[in-house]
Amino acid sequence: MISACRTSPAAAAPEWQTCRGSGLDPRQECANIQVPLDYSHPEGEQITLALSRIRSAHPESRHGVMLLVPGGPGGPGLNQPSAASATLPAAVRDAYDLVSFDPRGLGASTTADCRLNPDDLILERFRGWPGGDGDISANIAVAQRIAKGCAENGGALVRSMSTRTEARDMDRIRAALGQDRISMWGESYGTYATSVYATLFAARTDRILLDSNDDPAPGRVEQVWNANYAVGVTDRFPDFARWASDPANPDRLAETTEAVRTEFLTLAARLDGAPLPWPGSQLGRLTGNGLRQMLLDGLYRDDRFPDLARMIRAAATASTTLPAAEPGPPESAVQQRTAVAVGTICNDAAWPTTISDYVSAVARSRAEHPLTAGLPQNLSPCTFWPYPAVEQTVVTPDGPSNVLMIQNLRDPATPYSGALELRHAYGDRARMISVDAGGHGAYPSPSACANDAVERFLRDGTRPDQDILCR
Repeated sequence: MISACRTSPAAAAPEWQTCRGSGLDPRQECANIQVPLDYSHPEGEQITLALSRIRSAHPESRHGVMLLVPGGPGGPGLNQPSAASATLPAAVRDAYDLVSFDPRGLGASTTADCRLNPDDLILERFRGWPGGDGDISANIAVAQRIAKGCAENGGALVRSMSTRTEARDMDRIRAALGQDRISMWGESYGTYATSVYATLFAARTDRILLDSNDDPAPGRVEQVWNANYAVGVTDRFPDFARWASDPANPDRLAETTEAVRTEFLTLAARLDGAPLPWPGSQLGRLTGNGLRQMLLDGLYRDDRFPDLARMIRAAATASTTLPAAEPGPPESAVQQRTAVAVGTICNDAAWPTTISDYVSAVARSRAEHPLTAGLPQNLSPCTFWPYPAVEQTVVTPDGPSNVLMIQNLRDPATPYSGALELRHAYGDRARMISVDAGGHGAYPSPSACANDAVERFLRDGTRPDQDILCR
């Protein structure tokens, strides 16, 4: 384990200048710092991390620096200060300089590229959805190609990636900003990256806010996150089904919640055998797995329900006018995000390598959780990763009691059951706000109870005396 007492080397102060890009808060500034490619050789080759910030408009009331930790792994962060500034109430926003970063491998930082076949980057293929009959042969081939491409083409940069490395990068950011302690707001994967930081560098943490929490799952980590999709979608789908069976809903799909479920499963199975033409989409057709991926994405937020329902209705009637496919990001961005995701996930923990075990697990998952059709138990490129996993970081109760977690009860991606595992790992270091709501991303919340508790903590560090449930 990294010693929490070891100090980071002195870093040159960032040279801030106006950020490039559209739609940003005009106050947002950008800068670069240098960090080691390999922390076992800290004086060796250096790479660039791109930072951004919006300074407090009222320095006299400023508490400190809040580092916004991106999701993913593979999510960019450079524009997060602008997004957070638009969300936070003024009293909270003015308490901090809001800072974020593009993780190594992404965006304005030193970029990674596995030079993968673009066809393998299509989400329903990369995610590893089994065939319509549960066959995983095609998944094996794709996963092998991705692992081989990242191992051979990703070089030392991809080999350097892990959540422990990201935590060390975050500590270099703290040092470069001249902070003895730093506050953090992690979302989704960012909750795990922040938790690893708060374990390795506990004495350097100020206020820690964790939103939509990943199971820390020692030794398995991202493999458990994949498995949790079965739980999360099962928890969340009834929200969509109630909405889609409401008689007052112009996008109503069926008369009952069970009928909505049956319609979706029947349609996905039909599309497995007879995909519909879908001009403008990556595959040019809508498959059963394409619809399942749309369901997973659509369950993230309530405001995505109408688009999901309209696609289901159009596909169910074999309409020749399926809703237009949204354009995806540039291929270069997808290559970067894929390289970072593969590098981080595969270096964080070793995955089982026995193919027959995946075949059996997929079959069981398809029977128990038909909405996710075996995806959560399928193999990944990490099954074929040729390098050993890095040393594990186990989240413990050791450290200051300065962590506040917020979690929706029905989160499709980071389910409540996984958040409870992180809450248990922290012990008295943490308190948790549970929100009787669905979707991925719990703050800001439709619940004033939840928002008030989060904002009180960010303003003055006061946590609830005990875990609370907000309705």
